[in-house]
Amino acid sequence: MNLENYFISQFQDLHIGDDGAFIDSFVYSKDAFFENIHYKKSWISHYQIARKSMLVNISDAIAMNAVPKYALLAVAMPKSITKAQMRELVSGFEDVAKEYGVAIIGGDTISNTKLDITVTIISETKKPLFRSGIKKGDLLAYTGEIGKAKKELQKLLNLGKIHKQSKFVDIKLRQKFVTLTRRHLIAGMDISDGLFSDLDKFASVNKIGFHFYQKIPKRIACSGEEYEMLVAFSKRDRLKVLRRAKQSRTKLKIFAEAKRKKYTNRCKSHHF
Repeated sequence: MNLENYFISQFQDLHIGDDGAFIDSFVYSKDAFFENIHYKKSWISHYQIARKSMLVNISDAIAMNAVPKYALLAVAMPKSITKAQMRELVSGFEDVAKEYGVAIIGGDTISNTKLDITVTIISETKKPLFRSGIKKGDLLAYTGEIGKAKKELQKLLNLGKIHKQSKFVDIKLRQKFVTLTRRHLIAGMDISDGLFSDLDKFASVNKIGFHFYQKIPKRIACSGEEYEMLVAFSKRDRLKVLRRAKQSRTKLKIFAEAKRKKYTNRCKSHHF
């Protein structure tokens, strides 16, 4: 068990363990987006920093089939930040909020040595999608393509440049797919730590392993920050899910089925 999982395991509340906490029809979720941990200011603009910090948080709401409603922002800013850069941040936050119908209702600002952002999203759902419920024989699939985020990150670490529509910056969330397929999905979550690492969460919650239909290279399956959907559904609903994916213009890759066996995550932790 890595230190992140150990720390989380010390809390006993039953609401902990999904992309957000579901309480009385509302989902509460929070993620951090810290300079020199998740990004460097030399890589992306202040506008892009704000956009991505919002999108990665809204991703948790969508992963639970929840409609994001409200956001609380905590922004720690260096004293060297300019008013123009502050306006860029505000534009990034507000543009994403407008796109997803989110009201930014408050938060906190403090002085810091670097630009660190934490966002709380409050969303609503009548039929939440959890990580539990997977049984032997159920199918596992992911949306879109994975592996590009790690490739783009490596470019940046090697002092290269990436396109403004790079997956590292321009995240595409799968809200329409989740909405259309929810009635057929058993479990789901977003792929934020990499396919193999997030499968480890499914395996732990459901006490299962997986039979892969073909080998998936680590360079693809260990790519974090993809923010695609990882879902499970019954074999009898396979065609229905594929039809809904096509209807939402979402590429869907069925790659494994659940088995009663031990699962071993082949990726290194993205955290600590």
